[in-house]
Amino acid sequence: MGAENSKPAGEVAQHVFSADAPVRFSNQLVDSLQKNTHTDSARQKQHELEYQQRLTAELEKLRDQESQHLTELSDALSTESHEPVEPTLTDKLSDVAFSSDRVGEKKRQNEMSRSSVTKEIEALKKKLEDRKKIDQVSPQVGKAKDDVVACLRMHDRRPLDCWKEVETFKKEVGRLEKDFVEKTIR
Repeated sequence: MGAENSKPAGEVAQHVFSADAPVRFSNQLVDSLQKNTHTDSARQKQHELEYQQRLTAELEKLRDQESQHLTELSDALSTESHEPVEPTLTDKLSDVAFSSDRVGEKKRQNEMSRSSVTKEIEALKKKLEDRKKIDQVSPQVGKAKDDVVACLRMHDRRPLDCWKEVETFKKEVGRLEKDFVEKTIR
């Protein structure tokens, strides 16, 4: 029980239908079937190419619409009128109640335009670049650094032999730090 399959494995059931009358095809049909070189894979490739072309066309159309929409929005933003907005009653009352600094800040914010903001950003960038400039290292510190590097390269297996050069470098850096502190305090 259960030792054998319920269906025979080796036999495949075939159904053969026999017609009562002989089947005849027209010569045109037989010729067209013989001349047709399209296979299923060729038709499938053709359909795939058509789908890809349609998809590409739709994507291009959407991309064009979005770029047109973007240009319209950017034009609308750039040509937006910079007329002063009529302040509300609460704004007027708060301006009277608070200091003139706040009133000046509000006026400045209202008068901002795209070009003025970009000019202000450029000025701030220039200030930042000026701050990044570092003073040139003094020749004594540069010489001490070079001496430490040269010693470490010569004694790559015994770096502790360079203690004199390291102490000289530390003294020079300490002197620079002291000078910096004195400059900032003054």
